[in-house]
Amino acid sequence: MDLNDSYPVKLYIYDVSRGMARQLSPLMLGKHLDGIWHTAIVVHGKEYFFVGEGINSCSPGGTPFGEPDSIVDLGFTEVPEEIFMEHLISLAESTYSVDKYNLFENNCNAFSNEVAQFLTGKKIPSYITDLPSEVLSTPFGQALRPLLDSIVINPGGNNITGQR
Repeated sequence: MDLNDSYPVKLYIYDVSRGMARQLSPLMLGKHLDGIWHTAIVVHGKEYFFVGEGINSCSPGGTPFGEPDSIVDLGFTEVPEEIFMEHLISLAESTYSVDKYNLFENNCNAFSNEVAQFLTGKKIPSYITDLPSEVLSTPFGQALRPLLDSIVINPGGNNITGQR
């Protein structure tokens, strides 16, 4: 492998509400939300994401969410797959272990943001990372927080550590 090899890095964005947030958020939250976002990083031919079972991977677009609603080109990385996997395993044993998943504070979007910065130095769009605080800033969001804290999103995939 040439030391100057670079690999494309993409952010896959899925609306897990499948359009319902757009329709119901003004009524329920008093503010408009375009979606409830699940994100993943695609690099080295795989899609990587953090869910209630830890850091998982699958073929791009291979989750039950189907094809992403949008794809953001984050640029390129020179981080080879072997070093990237070592970094992911380190994250899976610390910040993004199975027991650390939290829908509002340590979720797929926090993971995608951290991995995007590691690979490219760029953050993912703020409309995604700001969504939890937007929801929690409403009375309805605060009322629903105990219920929402118990929700774990898990679209499948293969856990990178082999654990469930």
